[in-house]
Amino acid sequence: MLKVYGTKLCPDCIAFEASFKKYGIDYQFVNIFESMPKFKEFLRLRDQNPAFAEAREAGNAGIPAIIEADGSVNLDWEGYLKERGFEPIWPKEADEQMAKIQAEKDACAIDQAGC
Repeated sequence: MLKVYGTKLCPDCIAFEASFKKYGIDYQFVNIFESMPKFKEFLRLRDQNPAFAEAREAGNAGIPAIIEADGSVNLDWEGYLKERGFEPIWPKEADEQMAKIQAEKDACAIDQAGC
């Protein structure tokens, strides 16, 4: 079974989850912000696995991170679906979360304190 690290705060994770559920792809979702042990588990993977090098260099989290049964890491959830003949979907909830994140960034740009 696939193991997927992500968070409900991430627009891509929201879209990933909607897409995988639509197509009946079985997976175990690990919400990295649910607990400190889960966050640390993800950080150990992210810090040690070369698949995350590009994400780390770009300052990105590297989620959703799909971990296959053999331990290989795939950070391209849309490509994962397309390789299997499925079209990714982007639900309204993902757009709403994206807008919320942008609003928070804009607020930080205006008021640097506390951001």
